Amino acid sequence: MTTQTAPSKLTRHRFSIEDYHRMAQTGLLAVEQRTELLDGEIYDMSPVNSLHAAAVKRLNRLLSRLLGDAVLLSVQDPIALSGYSEPQPDIAVLQYRADFYAEAHPKPADILLIVEVADSSVFKDRNVKIPMYGTAAIPEVWLVNLENRTVKVFQKPVSGGYETNLVFAKGEVFTSSIGLQIAVDQLL
Repeated sequence: MTTQTAPSKLTRHRFSIEDYHRMAQTGLLAVEQRTELLDGEIYDMSPVNSLHAAAVKRLNRLLSRLLGDAVLLSVQDPIALSGYSEPQPDIAVLQYRADFYAEAHPKPADILLIVEVADSSVFKDRNVKIPMYGTAAIPEVWLVNLENRTVKVFQKPVSGGYETNLVFAKGEVFTSSIGLQIAVDQLL
């Protein structure tokens, strides 16, 4: 009987943003296949159900009304966090630029706020994406949890996450670091 020993070191390959884009251009990733690159790994994105889509539309309308033309709202578009991460948050509030980021996707310094709407994606958003946003020094993230009807607000980024994590439920109001007072009822 032979026994197998575990390899001393498993080799993993992290994909760069350039690798990821090349895979899409050559057809390795189908256009209709919804994916995002997170820390060098390609993740399938959950299908968007009507409740999730409605929440994103509600947020887009609310933030457009409250912030006006002073910023740009990016809805489910890529952002470039690093050479190995290109997530597609549900909403990104961006510094205004006249070219609307035509030359390149927004980078961390361009981002004022990220909003992730979660139903089936709560685990990935909370444990993969939000720590990455903190490491990239995104000033604030909202996790709108459709399952438990709460909004978790992450502020004061640190490596691997956020110093401040506050949970708000229906009937409560919170103040965003960009100066907005938001009633949770407006988001859910």
